[in-house]
Amino acid sequence: MSQPVAQHSVPAASGRTARRGRGNPWLTLIAVALGVIMVTLDTTVVAIANPAISRDLGASLPDLQWVTNGYLLALAVSLITAGKLGDRLGHKPVFLIGVVGFALASAGIGLSKDIGLMIALRVVQGLFGAMLQPTALGLLRAAFPAERLNLAIGIWSACIAASTAAGPIAGGLLVQHINWESVFFINVPVGVVALVVGGLFLVNARGGDRGSSFDIPGILLLSGTLFSLVWAVIKAPSYGWGDVKTLAFLGAAVVLLAFFVLREAKAREPLLPLGLFRSVPLSVGAVLMMLMAFGMFGGMFFLTFYLQSVHLLSPVQTGVRLLPMMLAMMVASPAAGGLISKVGPRVPLVAGMVFAAVAFLGLTHIGVEAGFWAMTPWFALLGIGLSPVLVAATDIIVGNAPVALAGVAGGLQQVAMQVGGALGTSVLGAVMTAKVANVLPGHMKDAGLPVPTPAQVDLMKEAISQGVAPVPANTRPEVARLLVRASNLSFIDGMHLAFTASAGIMFVAALLSLLVRAGRQVEGAAALV
Repeated sequence: MSQPVAQHSVPAASGRTARRGRGNPWLTLIAVALGVIMVTLDTTVVAIANPAISRDLGASLPDLQWVTNGYLLALAVSLITAGKLGDRLGHKPVFLIGVVGFALASAGIGLSKDIGLMIALRVVQGLFGAMLQPTALGLLRAAFPAERLNLAIGIWSACIAASTAAGPIAGGLLVQHINWESVFFINVPVGVVALVVGGLFLVNARGGDRGSSFDIPGILLLSGTLFSLVWAVIKAPSYGWGDVKTLAFLGAAVVLLAFFVLREAKAREPLLPLGLFRSVPLSVGAVLMMLMAFGMFGGMFFLTFYLQSVHLLSPVQTGVRLLPMMLAMMVASPAAGGLISKVGPRVPLVAGMVFAAVAFLGLTHIGVEAGFWAMTPWFALLGIGLSPVLVAATDIIVGNAPVALAGVAGGLQQVAMQVGGALGTSVLGAVMTAKVANVLPGHMKDAGLPVPTPAQVDLMKEAISQGVAPVPANTRPEVARLLVRASNLSFIDGMHLAFTASAGIMFVAALLSLLVRAGRQVEGAAALV
């Protein structure tokens, strides 16, 4: 049985400092939540601003994809390195630098008049965003005792859910009544508040070996691995999963990962100590986080198309429809944190995965004309199910790492979520497109329309997979109505299959959750080599 490593905790505050609130766990939670809320708001509002950005800056579809993909690539590649930076230099300065950089990059994007500059600044945003999320978890790990960490993570998750819920509504209102630039400018005042609160109340928690050098070869190998993997996943829908370019990037990711593992096994001061993965809960937690993100982001990806393209709702109306899920997460996340403190992570994890699976299966029964109340129970159940998974998986990743590596563990948690979400969106997107191509001829035949040729199906399936009916110009209204109906039914069939796959992933994750140790977390449970 491995021995726990020595812990590095936040120094006790002096009486004067304590009276001012510096180092107070709950004020620490408020400070880091503000920073992460800024990132979450930005993530959720950009998609709503894309049509206006395209119109004002003359951006093409590939340009708009880069607005999102440039940010995602920079974020995913930098997370673990940023976490290591916080462990080595201190989480407080890295977090505050991330806040300032993210807010300034947001202001620059709002002032941009060129799509190329905007994409470059989105990459900068991703780099600074990577400084915020793992260091936020590192600060929480150092500020809260082990038995209260999951409650703090639950409240932190509720803040993320709240900002996720507010994003589409606030973004829609800003774009509709002001302009698209305002969705980026809103990060500036949030960043200022986060900077002030963080400067006043955060304590500079950090690990040991402060003067040692960084693992530059490890950073380069891991960055190359994550870039190749995320790039392959992002581009697979357009390249094709069997295309040589997709396979080349996936192969490069595997080769670079092998070299990274060899490097870390021999390095005296590794970027990601492999001994972390000797903790079964930590390893299982990372896999569960990836599976949860695969099902959640992959399944939820299609709901936006369903509500906006099939139901023809505005972005604001779409946000309102999704509120039951977000509100359920806001309420259930802190409750899940308290429950995990009492009974341990295993039961909440299994129950949460099962609830999420049942919710996805329930969503396979909604049709083209489904109303608000037909969807609301399943959205609420999905929020209730995802909450304990997000809280418990985060807790067993960060809580089973030593305080000295809390930033690296936070980066690992975020990488698992980002990679899982990207995989879910791409893989389930391919599943849906294949299903649409399979059922479209039958639905068109049932509608009394000419059966399309395979070549015509190939031209139509991408648009239908996004809920858009490919109706040619000058089509007679009665024919257009039948074509829209056939397209919507094909979309629904594909979405149902994606939800079924998400449910299957959640059931598999529920079984995997049984490997998580019952009982409370132990401070510094993981050992290093």
